[in-house]
Amino acid sequence: MTKLNLTEQEILNYIDEANKLLEKAYVPYSKFPVAALLIDDNGNVHKGVNVENASYGLTICAERNVIPTAITQGMKKIKFLVVTGGTPEPISPCGACRQVISEFSDDETIIILANKDRKYNIWSINDLLPYSFGPKHL
Repeated sequence: MTKLNLTEQEILNYIDEANKLLEKAYVPYSKFPVAALLIDDNGNVHKGVNVENASYGLTICAERNVIPTAITQGMKKIKFLVVTGGTPEPISPCGACRQVISEFSDDETIIILANKDRKYNIWSINDLLPYSFGPKHL
């Protein structure tokens, strides 16, 4: 498991910041907002939300929104990622998002899956996506 060097209050502050993004999600069809807050290897903060489309297959998950945004700002690695949503328990990323998160994570990456009520779980990428596809596991 990844070693967490954050206090409980720092974790909750990041979750609160991510939860504030939920109102910015574009979800006219599902009414299911998801938000992601990413801190990259340079300490920069990036934010993303899910963006739906009438052609459902073109919908963009919050995780797959924030990661390309971070890349355009120079990110090479995810240091810390919070994903949150309006679920009763901490949200769970889809398989595609797990794979994309894996591409930019390593054993030091901290992933916090949360909900609007501040419930959360802490994961490593290996816990979230064991035996992931990619150069690290070939």
